[in-house]
Amino acid sequence: MTADDLLIRRAEKADADEVFALAREFGLTFRPEREAFDAALPALLANDDALLLAAVVNGRVRGYLLGFVHLTLFANGPVAWVEEAMVQSGSRRQGVGRSLLEEFERWARSREAGYVAMATRRAPEFYHALGYEASATFFRKVLR
Repeated sequence: MTADDLLIRRAEKADADEVFALAREFGLTFRPEREAFDAALPALLANDDALLLAAVVNGRVRGYLLGFVHLTLFANGPVAWVEEAMVQSGSRRQGVGRSLLEEFERWARSREAGYVAMATRRAPEFYHALGYEASATFFRKVLR
């Protein structure tokens, strides 16, 4: 794959099947269910504070990133949060994840976000190479 083969764009409703397949690969704690996915996708696509990106290679979605910008009190304005970032296992280490994150960062800057953050234990060397640093411990309590 060359850089010319990769297109990063906003996801569309027509991408649903491929994004759902990737979400199922992403999910470790939760198993994505199609009915819930189909209910969430249009709302996310219409949400001005959300960005769902698709990484398309040769007409196929090989990765996606879902992130949000929201206001804070402590950071003197908005911050950006990557909720999900997934690249198909056969398409990793080819610049797909980097391109998704760079496009999200551009969008976050355009929304005047003070920083971009995410919670992950996967691929720390990837995030360090892009200038991210470990910042906090992540706590979670499952409610359902």
